[in-house]
Amino acid sequence: MSIGGRYNRLLENSEYLFLLNSIKELEGERKYCRHGIEHLLDTARIMYIIKLEENLPYSKDIIYAAALLHDIGRYEQYKDGTPHNKAGERTAKKLLAECGFNSDEVEIICKAISVHRTPADINDRSLGAILYKADKLSRMCFCCNAKDECYWSEELKNRNITL
Repeated sequence: MSIGGRYNRLLENSEYLFLLNSIKELEGERKYCRHGIEHLLDTARIMYIIKLEENLPYSKDIIYAAALLHDIGRYEQYKDGTPHNKAGERTAKKLLAECGFNSDEVEIICKAISVHRTPADINDRSLGAILYKADKLSRMCFCCNAKDECYWSEELKNRNITL
């Protein structure tokens, strides 16, 4: 068994590591936000802070697995245009099962991944809503060198340090 949660098994999974590395290579010249392990861990940590502050029922395993996998579909998106949330949902299903998550856990994580690009109601406490919020909060638009060229709408840009 891996040290820590089951989400750490992703770091030992050859397919996950291949996809993560491929995304890094494909984004090598990208001026805007990248989707590497730093972003994934920032998202996980923010999700966990939200969980603690709002006393939400999600385990650390569920939160970290969702965050570590939420952008894994970017590989397919860059290769063939498949929306990364849909591609990620498919890929996550397989990887989560290999990492020891049960079918109920796989379902909740994959649903969160599938909707993480959809703005959530402020009162929505679902895993997908928390993932959406943390994904956006992880971005440091206020100090980004490409902020003036970014295609994100002003409403999405994180112009302040907030939680």
